[in-house]
Amino acid sequence: MTCGTVTPVKPDVPQSLHLARLAQGSPGEWVRLPGGRVRVVNLSGTLTGPAETGWLLCLSGEAVVDLPLSNFVRLRPAEGYRVRANEPWTAFGTKDGTVLILTPDE
Repeated sequence: MTCGTVTPVKPDVPQSLHLARLAQGSPGEWVRLPGGRVRVVNLSGTLTGPAETGWLLCLSGEAVVDLPLSNFVRLRPAEGYRVRANEPWTAFGTKDGTVLILTPDE
């Protein structure tokens, strides 16, 4: 009986997911990230937000989020706003390449 050398199996190199590029592939449409409820959108015109509670985050560009009662919030990169299911909202980009992320509550 001979003992052979066992070559260890090298694990696959982890791959990152470029969220802005993912969203830019379908302008104006929410794109769901694999394996979760998180979605990204590359703003193209005005977008009506889904009736969900969660965090709306600006990944790139700049957006204005119109809220009820003539209120609004401006989101710049790395800024977020908590949207609520009972508070309708719309958003539009004020800079090219505006990408938003929606992370709904469980």
